[in-house]
Amino acid sequence: MACETYKKAASQRSRTSRAKKLYRTYIQPESPREINIDSSTRETIIKNIQEPTQTCFEEAQKIVHMHMERDSYPRFLKSEMYQKLLKTIQPNNNF
Repeated sequence: MACETYKKAASQRSRTSRAKKLYRTYIQPESPREINIDSSTRETIIKNIQEPTQTCFEEAQKIVHMHMERDSYPRFLKSEMYQKLLKTIQPNNNF
């Protein structure tokens, strides 16, 4: 969601400010919400945010979506919490 908001930044100044904030929050090692991306993608982003474009976080965004699709979402669907929720919503169905 942060990347989608970033893409809508109208001015170069705004884009630069937002790019640095995204880097500090999600990309920088040990950042508060560091995402799981490979080092080459991280290095490319570091280079690209010097003069950021609308697409400089696109590869990282694709990687995060892939991790969610292949790992996080399937684990969530199997989680005890989600299974309990399903039972409360549809008590007559066994999942």
